Amino acid sequence: MPIRRVAADVRAGRGGARREAEAAIRRHEASDLNAYIAFDAGALRRQADAIDDAVSRSRDPGPLAGVTVSVKDLYAVDGYPLRAGTRRALPAWSEGFLVTSLRRMGAMFTGKTHTVEFAFGGVGLNPNTGTPVNPWDPVEHRAPGGSSAGAGVSLWEGSARIALGTDTGGSIRIPASATGVVGFRPTTGRWPTTGVVPLSTSLDTVGMLAHTVEDLRYAFRAIDPAARPGDEPDDPDDVVREGVSGLRVGVPASRMWADADSGIAAAVERALQELRAAGADVLELEAPELDEAGERYLSGPIVQPEFVEFLERELPDWIPLLDPIIGTRLEAAAGVPALEYIAAHQHRRGLSARMHDRLAAERIDLLAGAHAPDLASVALRPRPARRLPEGQPRHALRHLRRQHARHVRDLASRGAGRRGNACRPAAHRPCAGGPRPAGSGGRRGSGSRDESGPAGQAAEGLRLAPDVTRPVRRPADRSPES
Repeated sequence: MPIRRVAADVRAGRGGARREAEAAIRRHEASDLNAYIAFDAGALRRQADAIDDAVSRSRDPGPLAGVTVSVKDLYAVDGYPLRAGTRRALPAWSEGFLVTSLRRMGAMFTGKTHTVEFAFGGVGLNPNTGTPVNPWDPVEHRAPGGSSAGAGVSLWEGSARIALGTDTGGSIRIPASATGVVGFRPTTGRWPTTGVVPLSTSLDTVGMLAHTVEDLRYAFRAIDPAARPGDEPDDPDDVVREGVSGLRVGVPASRMWADADSGIAAAVERALQELRAAGADVLELEAPELDEAGERYLSGPIVQPEFVEFLERELPDWIPLLDPIIGTRLEAAAGVPALEYIAAHQHRRGLSARMHDRLAAERIDLLAGAHAPDLASVALRPRPARRLPEGQPRHALRHLRRQHARHVRDLASRGAGRRGNACRPAAHRPCAGGPRPAGSGGRRGSGSRDESGPAGQAAEGLRLAPDVTRPVRRPADRSPES
């Protein structure tokens, strides 16, 4: 059921928020996907009862009334500890723009989903708190994509209809692609990042994942006052009917196509053919700026120094506790001169300006890309460490970290490993031969690149070792009921 219908029914008293909450709780309790680091059924019921009480008093709870929302554990949410994927809770933070906006509009928060430590990685692994299960494979534990690792998984679990994530260089788009949902990363700076632990103050963006473009469109128009002319995001019966005739789609001549998995590239080509058949203009476009921007991003002259500055200023006691994989990515940050940091920002602005000028000159409405990390094909051994109970000896933690770091170095020495079909491509179609849920036609996804830097690239395409002790239910069993 689209979230606009869920909210309309709750606001009209036709379907209670408590009913939505109980359904989410049942699905979560039946799940073995490990999407959440914290799920509070009692808090969810209290939110639902408050919404239903408002409706009974003829008060409108808002355009997202009764819509269940999971929150990446990088956001501050009242009543929940904030860990940011680390070994211990951070000092208290205040809720920020996106959480308070959703709360004011009647959304219900289900819990905190897993994230890569401090959001610094694109595969989705976290030796501190555990790694969610990618629901597309009923047998093997495959990587869910990161850093918003639990976001897409919570949607397939059925406990959430919207999942909050953050995106610096792919952390919404990668898990959306890997789990077969839709990811939305607004333009950098459009929405405030208040109440969110920063990775890069220059590039961080807050955003959302959902099962459909329709749901994201409705939520975006509810949240963003500049996106809608009136008080309502959409009429309850509104359906997007605009066609694509005359839409100009640019296909950039860049390495994203050469480096893409063959299954993803083929799926995107089929989608472009469908757009042509529907009346869109599909045009080749020179775009050297895309390759250069990617190289500059991965070299780290912006993200790493900004993250280290934040840690040293706000959380110095957390630096010795960082997983070695994260720590390795920060080693070069201290060696970035101020002039190089400033030049990197100037160069980025120049690349962006040239790219936008070309898009304007060619009257391009959107770019079609085919590059997404292959998260399906490389086995990871040993399995990521389970979360250790309080009081676990510190030497055991150090041993697990050393063991995990050795494995990643071994992967780097061998290359990224054998490649295979990714779980879901950016073109909203399953890859040939790739895993897909039984009894499901699949959902739409969105792809991007790994944001973890050179060390993270060594782990690109990770497939976690199978856990034969507990079979994984398929996504078809978890999607929200219509």
